[in-house]
Amino acid sequence: MEQFVDFSTNHATLVGSFFALLGFIVFSEYRTLTQKFSVVTPSGAIPLMNLDDSIVIDVRESNELKDGKIADTKHIPMGSISSKLKELENYKNKDVVVYCRSGHRSASACRTLTNNGFEKVYNLKGGIMAWRDAQLPIVRK
Repeated sequence: MEQFVDFSTNHATLVGSFFALLGFIVFSEYRTLTQKFSVVTPSGAIPLMNLDDSIVIDVRESNELKDGKIADTKHIPMGSISSKLKELENYKNKDVVVYCRSGHRSASACRTLTNNGFEKVYNLKGGIMAWRDAQLPIVRK
């Protein structure tokens, strides 16, 4: 125990970084385990997108759309999700697939949707980058 105290004293930055990283990992895993939405791969998203009563939401910013988008998506920038909840009310019990560039912003949008009563929400893992990597079709307008 004395050696641990000496090591901690002599390497405070290293020990502090270790505990900060450990805390981040625990928090991240906790968030993953308690999330109310599902994560879906591009190939897993296709059957959901093909359902007549589903919706696909692109939460990227307008300037990112020039790189292309998935066909038949509704564009709602991440910052506008909360204000557009009424507009999406009809999809509360339907499949909602959300994507962004890489999957991080869309995870936040998925949390907003599930916290507001949306039941079947899916985050596209890897976002449009993964979609493109899977060589799936992109619409450019």
